[in-house]
Amino acid sequence: MFPLQRGRRLRTNESIRSLVRETTLSPSDFMFPMFIAEGENYKSEIPSMPGIFRRSLDLTVEEVKEIFALGIRAVNIYVKVDESLKDNTGKEAWNPNGLMQQAIRAIKAACPEMIVMPDVALDPYSIYGHDGIIENGDIANDATNEALVKMAVSHAQAGADFVAPSDMMDGRVLRLRQGLDAAGFHQVGIMSYSAKYASAFYGPFRDALDSAPREADVVVPKDKKTYQMDYANRIEAIKEALMDVEEGADMVMVKPGIAYLDIVREVKNAVPVPVTVFHVSGEYAMIKAAAQRGWLDHDKIMMEQLMCIKRAGASLISTYFAKEAAILMSK
Repeated sequence: MFPLQRGRRLRTNESIRSLVRETTLSPSDFMFPMFIAEGENYKSEIPSMPGIFRRSLDLTVEEVKEIFALGIRAVNIYVKVDESLKDNTGKEAWNPNGLMQQAIRAIKAACPEMIVMPDVALDPYSIYGHDGIIENGDIANDATNEALVKMAVSHAQAGADFVAPSDMMDGRVLRLRQGLDAAGFHQVGIMSYSAKYASAFYGPFRDALDSAPREADVVVPKDKKTYQMDYANRIEAIKEALMDVEEGADMVMVKPGIAYLDIVREVKNAVPVPVTVFHVSGEYAMIKAAAQRGWLDHDKIMMEQLMCIKRAGASLISTYFAKEAAILMSK
């Protein structure tokens, strides 16, 4: 008790604070989400995500080499699919010569040590903007799982290190593990989006991929709340994460990040596998907008939020700030 104990002794200067710091952050804690588009020498900034671009394959490869040199060791990749390739089956998702498959091969050829985790969900390929196949006005869970297995196996064939199912279909981790193993890809891991909430923080991401639910001539769900989680729920997140681990997930994810740090800690305490946290597009965009107006110190807020995510229990942080943070840390 005071005066024998004085907490300020351990805060006297930065040298002492660094000695007793409980949480540390490094570029190897980050995964960089990347958006890939058709074309050559193509780079287009996403208006709602300043500093984040859709890139053609050639420029994507150059960016991957650059961030690897900064110490970032994982990328989570997404593709912008041409409208003519979209339908209600998602069949373009497992085209061996599709944009995603080309991207995986190109990244692994150029930077073999970069861990590539392609997104596994049908929304970029869906004419309805949903993560699954529409049947009778709803998402057909089991039919969607069959499509996701084909998609994941095609990613493994292209050279993916992990597949990252973000769809939130019931039982998809088990089906993916069985499908990958049956195809001989026992070494390919699964990073499951286990606690993915139906959040309004995803808006800029959907702008990037044009993957928001759409109006349609047939009856379709107007949002993703029948498969993504209710943000009022906590215990459900633990249950979903534990189920995914039982089904074969090597890592689990909580999404979004900063607004869900209580869930991160709950999941971290419950599961015996690494926990990934997605610091999502809306969280990124809010910092960018406030900093542009001079309301917040961009770099200080960026680093504080990343440290808080790590402190909450993240083993890996998927963040659009990965490159900026790594550059700042290198200085």
